[in-house]
Amino acid sequence: MTETVYANARLVLPDEVRHGHLVVRDGVIAEIGEGSAPPTAQDMGGDYVLPGFVELHTDHVEGHLYPRPRVMWNAFAAVTAYDAQIATAGITTVFDSLRVWPDKRAVGMDGDAPLLAATLREASEAGLMRAEHFVHLRCEVAAEGVVEDAQALMESADVRLISLMDHTPGQRQFLTEEHFRAYYMKKSGISVAEMDVIVEKRQEAHRLHARPNRAQLVKMARARGIVLASHDDATHDHIVEAIEDGIAIAEFPTTDVAADGSHAVGIRVLMGAPNMVRGGSHTGNVAAETLARRGVLDIMSSDYVPGSLLLAAFDLPRRVEAITLPQAVRMVSANPADAAGLADRGRLAIGLRADFQRVSDAGPVPVARAVWRAGERVA
Repeated sequence: MTETVYANARLVLPDEVRHGHLVVRDGVIAEIGEGSAPPTAQDMGGDYVLPGFVELHTDHVEGHLYPRPRVMWNAFAAVTAYDAQIATAGITTVFDSLRVWPDKRAVGMDGDAPLLAATLREASEAGLMRAEHFVHLRCEVAAEGVVEDAQALMESADVRLISLMDHTPGQRQFLTEEHFRAYYMKKSGISVAEMDVIVEKRQEAHRLHARPNRAQLVKMARARGIVLASHDDATHDHIVEAIEDGIAIAEFPTTDVAADGSHAVGIRVLMGAPNMVRGGSHTGNVAAETLARRGVLDIMSSDYVPGSLLLAAFDLPRRVEAITLPQAVRMVSANPADAAGLADRGRLAIGLRADFQRVSDAGPVPVARAVWRAGERVA
């Protein structure tokens, strides 16, 4: 039996911040105390101690594999560097979001999901990963081969979450064709003529494949007990469809209508922490802060900046007076853990896994000074 006591800490518990100490025994939180602690305890210097974050949606790993356009990095080096960045951001459980979008003509959508999934698994089995990794498949329902590709990944990787996406011009995130054109032409620098071809092909693919692919992906996920998320919901009809499909998480709803409707029926609303930190969506959609003020924000995801979870957790209570620090921390720890069916983590509570972090707020932004997973320091 191994036991360590961490004392003189501001413990961010599910419903309060308490000055006290944490006892970790064999990788599990054994006691949460107040007052004096043994003299052999590790002094946390009055810093905050938060639960380790649970990240449900980050496609940041793909940027490590392709650090520049058409420049592919060593896959093993890419995933271990990505894992180190995840851990030092206070994330102890991460769902690696891998694009299943089998269309090489799609703008900016390369993915390499099979390679990344295999390499992440290899590094994890070798004991070289700091965080615990699960796979989140981001499935583009309008892509012709998405069902076959997703099935192959479900058979070879630890897939725990599937999100159903549709980036067709005129759908969801891009409710108008003009929005799609403006976003991707700015991002890729392609010509109007090239974009005309892409739009035509994408809309035809949507007509042929979106409905049957979505139905098949839902069926496969249900059969395997995989949590389902919808992506970029925008309308009341999207909510009705999500209810019928058994969706548990609404990722990045783009409108007030979609966010309010999802939350009202028990579908957890997930928004990007960068949206919160920046004060709004970079694509002009609904702001996370707006949803937080209305009480319909349940989960925050780091999306494309791992460190944004910590910034958003501390920033949210400053922006929205009705939200406390423990409530904000639950949005990046307990709530995503619950949504993913992980009952053994996400809170500083007796009997749960000792995933936690030491955070200093002495500077202009909070900083994770040390991170532990299952009682072992990983960062």
